[in-house]
Amino acid sequence: MDPGFFDSVDAAWWWVTIGLALAVLELVVPGVYLIWLALAALTTGAIAFVLDFGVGFQIVNFVALALIFALSAKRYLRDTPIVSSDPSLNKRGEQLVGQSAVVTVPIEGGEGRVRVGDSAWIAHGPDAETGARMRIVRVTGSAVEVEPLNLLKDESSAPPALPSD
Repeated sequence: MDPGFFDSVDAAWWWVTIGLALAVLELVVPGVYLIWLALAALTTGAIAFVLDFGVGFQIVNFVALALIFALSAKRYLRDTPIVSSDPSLNKRGEQLVGQSAVVTVPIEGGEGRVRVGDSAWIAHGPDAETGARMRIVRVTGSAVEVEPLNLLKDESSAPPALPSD
């Protein structure tokens, strides 16, 4: 490649190219950091198009803009955090609370095993026989705390009997 090639291309185009490359890298490499460098490079390229400053000033401008963009984004994201529509999405334990489980190893002395979906968990709770249905009330590490699952807690909550004709 001809060494004069780099001299023939305006510095503004180099900044735009660097900015676009950083933006593409942001899409490939997760982390939400390279986008601020990309914006700084694109802004430096735009300034270089309008004002013909030397390369030294352009580098200082890029560093200053990168710091401003990154720190502003950090402050904005700290003050207005992104709220998930499903906060327990990656928290398996929180997703299990309230689900029913079937006892696979009898719960004796406060400990046994239950099956939830396709996985088995150590269970803590009142004594129960194999096959009993339990409700998960809490998850602690790799164990679940269960209580008996009573569909009708007492007779007063039972639906009224139908009148006989």
